[in-house]
Amino acid sequence: MSFARSAMASNASFDPFSQSFSLRLGDGTLFSLSLVDLNDFILYSLEICINYAAQLGASLLLLIVLALLTKPEKRSTPIFVLNTLSLALNVTRNILQCLYFTGPFSDTYAYFAQDYSRVPKSAYAESITATVLTFLLLVCIELSLLLQTQVVCLTLRKVYRHAVLVVSLLIALTAAGFRLALCIENSRYITSLTYLVPLNWLSSATNITTSISVFWFCAVFVTKLGIALNQRRKLGLRRFGPMQVIFIMGCQTLTIPATFSILQYTTDLPSMDSNVLTLVAIFLPLSSIWAASSIGGRPQPFSVPNIPGKSFGNTYKTNSNNPFADHKPINGPLSPSNSAGIRTTDSSLLSPLEDRFQKDVVDLEAQGWEGGGGGHTFGLAGGER
Repeated sequence: MSFARSAMASNASFDPFSQSFSLRLGDGTLFSLSLVDLNDFILYSLEICINYAAQLGASLLLLIVLALLTKPEKRSTPIFVLNTLSLALNVTRNILQCLYFTGPFSDTYAYFAQDYSRVPKSAYAESITATVLTFLLLVCIELSLLLQTQVVCLTLRKVYRHAVLVVSLLIALTAAGFRLALCIENSRYITSLTYLVPLNWLSSATNITTSISVFWFCAVFVTKLGIALNQRRKLGLRRFGPMQVIFIMGCQTLTIPATFSILQYTTDLPSMDSNVLTLVAIFLPLSSIWAASSIGGRPQPFSVPNIPGKSFGNTYKTNSNNPFADHKPINGPLSPSNSAGIRTTDSSLLSPLEDRFQKDVVDLEAQGWEGGGGGHTFGLAGGER
């Protein structure tokens, strides 16, 4: 009777979902493996592959769209090259990450027995390449952010512009330095399969410095554009256009990657911080595509034809360096939708100014590298060279 009771008690405490089973090592030694550990391993691999596959699909889709929609004359500009290279690197990086979790390194026996004797050298090369590509991706993103931030700050006073440049360089180099250190240590671990130094703190520091870098550049970008939008509003230029588009995307780049960076420490979902670089690499070219489409779909300003003996505009005489005040009459209202109630003299001056301003905001790389030193329409924002 007592034996039956003990057997019933034993059956009541037995959990079939957490039972263990034995496996043999190469030398015949037995080791046990629980179903809980096996399920955790499978679930982790599935979740992280879904994460990397989603990043891969989004990056590949935008890379195709960017190649199709960008005008041929813009494909040689530095920012386009950097944005395209960032997307290409991110696509390759995520493919290699998925190959790791579906390759010999993630074989069930190899993982739990820590026996990687059958892992080919090509698998080691793929893992190291993925680590190096992550570093190169960060470098391309930092350069793109640095170029665009400097273009936006062209209208600041020289001392302020140089101060922003110095701080930006320090922050970018710090983030790149931590990423390079993590790249080196990860590569050493992959080749030796031994942690030579603890990587948890280095990985966390890399994530934090990268997030701070993205936050800094986007904060500068959004602040400068916000000031420009506010002053344009005071001038009566309230129509939704490329500046508003880039401002929205700047705010988005400022907040969403930072959210994923924080989620790395607050959720059990794996590798959430890997989304930071992917999101920035996607948002940068996406803002240009959206802004360019907003220009292409807006109504074109119309010009009043010149009739012999008739004048439909005033001749402006000024000593300023404004490239649009060239002592010639400028005709045409601001737009067909808001030309009512505006005097010809006022609208004829604002129309080309607004049109040029909108286009330069979208074509940042052309403004920064071809515009040189004169007549940047960001001066409308009230900044001083």
